[in-house]
Amino acid sequence: MIAKSKVTEIVNQWLEDKEYFLVEVSVSADNCVSVEIDHADGVWIEDCVQLSKHIEANLNRDEEDYELEVGSAGIGQPFKVLQQYINHVSKEVEVLACDGKKYRGVLTRVDEESFTVTVQVKEKPEGAKRPILVDKEYTWKYNEVKYTKYLINF
Repeated sequence: MIAKSKVTEIVNQWLEDKEYFLVEVSVSADNCVSVEIDHADGVWIEDCVQLSKHIEANLNRDEEDYELEVGSAGIGQPFKVLQQYINHVSKEVEVLACDGKKYRGVLTRVDEESFTVTVQVKEKPEGAKRPILVDKEYTWKYNEVKYTKYLINF
């Protein structure tokens, strides 16, 4: 079986001096190698082809046969790495907290330990007849959520 660390090293060589970043490398038991990359402005197919050729040039099919898939982290898919959070600051996201509650709001802050989303919620001020929308900030550590993903608005 091809070592995940070897594929990661090959991908990181290609990523040097590029604005792309690695999202995930996986190698299945039957040697299906899957590589996901991302970029703040999106991923171009030509770059996926270049990366695929780079990987193939650095792996030897005579030693071990494999299937290779190179692509981008899908739109609407959960974030997997910190850089995806950073790239989506000030954009609308959906968060599914570990308690099962979903939140939709704007990703406002990101750091190594946690992130903050500002959500509009209805609150009824004391003495008011109707509730009003107010901004409420929610902060989670990354292990306190099941997923966070970018919301596409049309």
